[in-house]
Formats: sequence, C-alpha cells, structure tokens
Amino acid sequence: MLFDSTVRKELARAFGATLVVILTIVLTMFLIRAVGQAADGAIAPQDVALLLGYVALGHLPTMIALSLFVAIVVTLGRMYRDSEMAIWFASGVGLSRFVRPVLRTSSPVLLVVALLTLVVWPWGNTQSIDLRDRYAQRSDLSRVTPGVFQTSANGRRVFFVERESTDRVNARNVFILTQQERSESVTSARAGRLELAGEDHYLVLERGQRNDVEAASHERTLSSFETYRVRATEHAARATEGRPPRALRTLELIRKPIAPNLAELTWRFGLLLGAANLLLLGVGLAAANPRRASNWNLLFALMTFVVYYNLINLTQAWVGSGRMSMEVALLGLHGGAFGVALGLLWWRDHAAVTRLTLGPRARRAAA
Repeated sequence: MLFDSTVRKELARAFGATLVVILTIVLTMFLIRAVGQAADGAIAPQDVALLLGYVALGHLPTMIALSLFVAIVVTLGRMYRDSEMAIWFASGVGLSRFVRPVLRTSSPVLLVVALLTLVVWPWGNTQSIDLRDRYAQRSDLSRVTPGVFQTSANGRRVFFVERESTDRVNARNVFILTQQERSESVTSARAGRLELAGEDHYLVLERGQRNDVEAASHERTLSSFETYRVRATEHAARATEGRPPRALRTLELIRKPIAPNLAELTWRFGLLLGAANLLLLGVGLAAANPRRASNWNLLFALMTFVVYYNLINLTQAWVGSGRMSMEVALLGLHGGAFGVALGLLWWRDHAAVTRLTLGPRARRAAA
C-alpha cells in the first residue's frame, strides 16, 4: 500500500507540472499561428480566442499523452538516480510491479483521452470549420478593416474604407479596385452602405466617380454618379459534399466505412492505443544509471514518442490510400508496440535480478 501510494502521488505531481509546461508552449505556438491567420484575413480577429480554444481541444489528447509519458519517465528516472530503485529491487519488488500503480494513476487520464479523441475532436473540428466558413461567406465590405487595403474573397477586388465608428454597416470614403479579364475599374465614393437583395449583398455608393480602363486599347472612361450599386459578393451554391472525416462523429465514421473514414478511425483509435502503450514503454525506458553524470533516457523517450506518433499518422495515410486495412494497421503497429513494451519490461526485470543475485566476483567469473 505504501509503495503504491508513494509512486502514485509522485507520478500525479509530475504529470500536473509537465502538462502545464506543455500546454503553455503549445498554446503559445497556436496563438501565434491564429494571429497570423487573422492578419491574413482567413479568420475574424475577434474569433482568434475562440478558434484557439477549438484547436487546443483538438490537440489536447496528444498533449495529455505526452505529458503522462514524460511524467512516468521523469518520475521513475529520478528514483533510479536516487538509488530508490535499487532498494525496491533488493526488497523483491521488480520493475513490472510498477505497472500497477502507473495504470491506476493513468486510467482516469486515459478515459479523458478517449473522450477527447472520440467525441470532442470531431466537435471541435466542426466548430472550427463553421467558424471559418461563416467568416469566408461574409460580405467583402464587412471583412475590410478600416484604413487597410484588403482583397475580396474572390481575389478580384481591393477595398479601402473608413467605416463609421458607431456603425458596422455604413462606411465613408470608399475605394474599390475591380479587375476583370478585359478591363480594370477604379471606383471611389464619399459614402456607402450594404443592402441585401435575396442571397446577394450589394454595396450602394453615393456621390462618387468611376474610372474604367480597357486592357487591350487602354481606353479610359470616367463617369460620375450620385448613387451606384455594385455587387459585393457573388452567391455560389455550396458543394453538396459532406464534411471532411475529421469533423464527423465516430459513429458516423463506423456506419460509413469508406477509405477516408476508416483512415480517420485508424488515427482516433491509434491515438488511444498509443497512449496506453506509452505507459508500458515509459516504465521500461525510465531506467538510468545513477553512476553516470548524464542520462539520455528522457531524450530517447521523447524520440520514441515522436517516432510512434509519426507512425500513427503514416498508418492513417496508408489506410486512406487503400494500401493497408484498418485491422492490419492497428494490430501491426500497436500490437507490435505492446510486444516491444512487454519485452522491454522483461529484459529490465531480468537485468535487475541478475545485478542483485550475482556479486562482483561472480560477474567476473561469468564474463
């Protein structure tokens, strides 16, 4: 009981500290990327925090699995360096005995990873896609930042407005550069407002002028107007194809077992199985020599994590392309990782027993 409670408490503290550090680093990277997307006009600036939350929820299972894996390696590695492991081994406690407290501490975390992967991941992707689509379908004028030149959604118009501070629909000092295949026009007006006609948005300009230039003949036409209507967005029927597999619920993927859906299922189940296998791998990879000044077990463990999760993405691509079935991908990769973890535990236990039972003289004789 004392052994289990000691390992579990230290492991829980290490997991909490590691998760805070990893969350801080990853969220900072996502925030920088989201701000860059907002600057490029891909998302609305006011939606940066919301999009950051959806993206963080989607990547939280990976961060939790990495934090738990690092916590196991760091905790057991510290026990090796402080010779606590030698005491436990001399007391008859093998390395495989550490699997039970590790699993008891990690089982709630694995349940959270399963919930995030199978339920929250598709929901977060759906919300992110809807957020981007809503912003992309807004009218060109409403997407323009006052005082900044910005290209329209179709890339054919450049807008510049000075929007009224108290009104998000009306604008003043409107400038529009429109490029067509055979002509180019520059329109300026003192004021403008948006009007909705059916499913199209129109920009109604007041007190301005328009300068048209023919591309072939370079002929110029200058005209003035009191009121001028220009279509701000071209209505296009959205494609009837469904959402991408990453935005579909797990039950929907199972009900429609096509190659892209099976690839997404391979990734989701693989993420969960990978998190479970990493628990056993972490116990085996935590071994360190207390007599050495530097230990490379943590670096080697991180490399193992990177390789393992890249293999999960690789099996997803293979299943999506039809080169491998879902069952073979899951059984081959994660079954092999489970076998490697068990073999590593057996080897560590055998090596620990050999060091304790053989004295220095016996080891020299055996050599």
